[in-house]
Amino acid sequence: MSLITSQSLFAETLANLRSQMSTAPIPEGFADWQNLRKSALRYLETAKLPTTQDEDWRFFDLKALCQQSFHVATTQIVAVERLPGLGKPLVFSNGFAQTTSLELGQGVYVGSLRRLPTPQRSRIFEYLNQQPGAQTIFRAFNSAGFSDVAVVWLSANTVLETPVHIYFQGDSDENAQFIQPRTLVIAETGSKATLVEHYVSKSEKAPLWTNTVTEIVLGSNAEINHVRWQQEADANFHLGLSLITQERDSRYRGTTLDLGGRLARHDYQIFPTGPQTLTELNGLVVATGEQVSDLHSLISLTEPHASTDQLHKCVVADRARTVFNGKVLVPQAAQFTNAAQLNRNLLLSPKARVDTKPELQITADNVKCTHGATVSQLEANEIFYLLSRGLDEMAARQLLLSAFIAEILQRLPVPELRPILETAISEKISQISA
Repeated sequence: MSLITSQSLFAETLANLRSQMSTAPIPEGFADWQNLRKSALRYLETAKLPTTQDEDWRFFDLKALCQQSFHVATTQIVAVERLPGLGKPLVFSNGFAQTTSLELGQGVYVGSLRRLPTPQRSRIFEYLNQQPGAQTIFRAFNSAGFSDVAVVWLSANTVLETPVHIYFQGDSDENAQFIQPRTLVIAETGSKATLVEHYVSKSEKAPLWTNTVTEIVLGSNAEINHVRWQQEADANFHLGLSLITQERDSRYRGTTLDLGGRLARHDYQIFPTGPQTLTELNGLVVATGEQVSDLHSLISLTEPHASTDQLHKCVVADRARTVFNGKVLVPQAAQFTNAAQLNRNLLLSPKARVDTKPELQITADNVKCTHGATVSQLEANEIFYLLSRGLDEMAARQLLLSAFIAEILQRLPVPELRPILETAISEKISQISA
């Protein structure tokens, strides 16, 4: 299929999706929801799909996505097992809530936007879609078409000991389908919680396109530990945006784990708006076959005494490709900033590819900032040493790969998840090490 034909097909798909989203039902009492949808639909009337001619998309070709004709998915009931270390999950199937809310104690609401209590309902649109960051076609699509929102609302000084598990299940029938999960986390002053945002899909008959937006608002001295775990089917498309706003003295620690998807991209946009904020980003990608995985991050500092630290690791095999573009903006106002950024990549085959671009844009003159990237292969002398100690070549490679990824897994805020992820990654690694 030619590029022109695929673009025409996708233009037709976009028109169909806009039509379906404009007529999707919204419950009574949500006038602001209706206004948000109308505003996003107006933007989509003239919005254009990014191409490889756009700097931020030059390594992420959407042609394969354009060759599909998508339909807005309908809800399905799913069964989810509780994971160790996590409480009962808040479950969404194809964007529709299967669990209306969780009982997690006073001062906490975790549940569907449609079931939000009246006092918070009157304030929800002070936060929903109010975060900084440029409007894009994918953000607008989500705002126009989400069927519900997973809401986590922590009242001031509330400390939630049990991690919140939000489980997004996607599934297609014979037709390629389109789902739009949306998450909003509001952590008021002095509150603290751990969130596991988990994406899983089967979609064996036709591909699924998951288009997600997550917004996290941290009040002063609030703390959020956030795990974003994407393990969708390898034929699927996954595009995600995480928008984080941090007030003074707040702490955000994010971990991304990308294991699935034919085309998978995640954008971080982080905006500390007060002094003495802490931002830590950890990422792990395991890409095989012809997968493409892209992480773009932006940390835009505006106040002094900020601290940021980012470590992103990629294991790339076969004909897969990973992209890293991390940008930290340190303007004159952000004096005494301490920023570190490192992307480490391990190539396991001659045709695997990595594109990495760590960036620091600094105009402040009293800061400590470092950035770097490495691209390497498994060292022959290390494999030889392990062979000399009695391991076969397969076991030696597995051990070295496990050591490479362990640094990220050790930083997980939910230790009980580590063996589960180690098993999932080992199964994938065993296929590429053969």
